Amino acid sequence: MEFDKSLLDSFIPSLSSVVVLSSYLGYLAIAGLVLPGKAVPGAVLSDGSRLHYRCNGLLSLVLLLVLTGIGVYLGWISPTVIADKGIELLSATLLFSVLVSVVLYIAGTNSRHTSASLKPHVTGKFIDDWWFGIQLNPHFMGIDLKFYFVRAGMMAWLFINLSILSKTYLAGTANLSVFLYQLFCAIYVIDYFYHEEFMTSTWDIIAERMGFMLVFGDLVFIPFTFSIQGWWLLKNQVELPSAAIIANCIIFITGYLVFRGANKQKHIFKKNPKALIWGKPPKLVGGKLLASGYWGVARHCNYLGDLMLALSFSLPCGASSVIPYFYPIYLFILLIWRERRDEARCSQKYKEIWAEYCKLVPWRIFPYVY
Repeated sequence: MEFDKSLLDSFIPSLSSVVVLSSYLGYLAIAGLVLPGKAVPGAVLSDGSRLHYRCNGLLSLVLLLVLTGIGVYLGWISPTVIADKGIELLSATLLFSVLVSVVLYIAGTNSRHTSASLKPHVTGKFIDDWWFGIQLNPHFMGIDLKFYFVRAGMMAWLFINLSILSKTYLAGTANLSVFLYQLFCAIYVIDYFYHEEFMTSTWDIIAERMGFMLVFGDLVFIPFTFSIQGWWLLKNQVELPSAAIIANCIIFITGYLVFRGANKQKHIFKKNPKALIWGKPPKLVGGKLLASGYWGVARHCNYLGDLMLALSFSLPCGASSVIPYFYPIYLFILLIWRERRDEARCSQKYKEIWAEYCKLVPWRIFPYVY
């Protein structure tokens, strides 16, 4: 019973965990508003309007790393504070996500805006409206919440990992498996912020309304499940053979090239439909849909790259447990579900053009398989 009570108590957010979370989110809000960054126009919305995004995520990340490093050097911050308060921070973030999604629901149902980004889409079914959201791009004090929350989640993933790495190093259990996992994740996150403007043309930003699904996904799921492998390696020593290390690196590099390449091609195409793809003029279906490059290989080739990357984050943990593979397994299920939703929306939006595209590019995610 003592163990159960202790575990239950750890799920109750402490004041210090609330302070850590509030300080982090407050910093990102201020940094996002005041730090310089490239102004990137978003996709054209249904009413012809478009939002603009200040892409200063990389600068915000670097500055926060510097400030955190100074704090650790001066003894103001423990490098393991996030790892030490992991469950408390998880529960605090979960409660915050629920609160935010309820506020978004209330604000959305009472909105009288007519613009495409803020117009309420109310089905009358509470669970659907709360889960999927009501407004496309809700704002708070000049902050685009959708863009802000995904930035917060991605950056938190890196800081959780760094805190786990510090704890692993202090415990004397850091090895090549730990290094590979940390390196792959750090490259992925830094690259994400280096190419942050590509986020403005993703389906989440363009089409998904802002509800609990996105809030929870950004603030809780991304940082706390993407880092499961780090937590596992903290408690389990894994020595990989050379062949496994080489295979792991190949999967990561291939996944990165496919994921980043596909998203880059789509982003460039939306900005300039005449831009060359793999050195050739783009092949279009109905003058709207790109069927060249990665998008001529599979209709959601970026999902394939994302799945390979997720697998590469788990492979350093070896094969003794399924726990470190939670993320790639879950992501596989999620992307299959999302792909089905994307297909239904595109079929409704593009009609005959989409049917023609599907004939030209028959594979959904996995070439010659699915």
